[in-house]
Amino acid sequence: MRVPLAEIRERTYKPVDAWWTVLLVDPLASRLVWLIAPYRRVTPNVLTLVATVLGAGAAVAFARGDRWSLVAGAVLFHLSFVADCMDGKIARLNGTGTIFGQWLDFVLDRVRVFFCALALFGGQYARGHDVTYLWMMAVAIFLDLIRYVNGGQVAKVRSGMAAEFGAPAEPRGGTAARLRRHRIRTHLFSGIEYEMFVYLIGPLTGLILPVTAAAGAAMLFFELIVVLRLFQAARLADSLAGPAPAEHTDGHG
Repeated sequence: MRVPLAEIRERTYKPVDAWWTVLLVDPLASRLVWLIAPYRRVTPNVLTLVATVLGAGAAVAFARGDRWSLVAGAVLFHLSFVADCMDGKIARLNGTGTIFGQWLDFVLDRVRVFFCALALFGGQYARGHDVTYLWMMAVAIFLDLIRYVNGGQVAKVRSGMAAEFGAPAEPRGGTAARLRRHRIRTHLFSGIEYEMFVYLIGPLTGLILPVTAAAGAAMLFFELIVVLRLFQAARLADSLAGPAPAEHTDGHG
């Protein structure tokens, strides 16, 4: 029995998400979920593996490096991201998510992006032996790693502050509130947008180096805003908590 599309949206959409996901992925992913949800053999882990296979296809196409292979790789990369979004929706809709599935999804996501980076920039280097592509490959992999490490640590610190002092108030007016009403988070250039610009927009336009450089700069700018906001919130939390208690000493140092 099929679940109505409106119910799928209500039960599987995140309260706020990246604008790329909200505008360009969710409309397609929710309809595909509507099609496959009745088939319980299509588990979240199966969809994670489908996303990985599509990502592998993207890497193969990127490695070829010619114009139409880049276009094919970009399309396959985006489809792999759609499938990757579907696994979470199926898990929430059918209650079939598992702890191991969360681990598998995270690890295979990183493997997929890593090999697509090797293939995209390595393929372009192999065609013209321009060492700039190798440097940009290192930068792309480094930035992807940094944003995951930073994102995890920021979430951990915020969770601790929310548990002790309560969640911060939601904005009631202005651009932030308007974005949230449309489920779009204020972090407008996150890791999702970064990946899509590097592995979709860059290959589609053929402007791999300038698009990657611009995407990296945009992501670092918004990551800096996140860190500054965390710094302000942490200072406020420290002031509310008061001075830390003095450590007990026994007179030996």
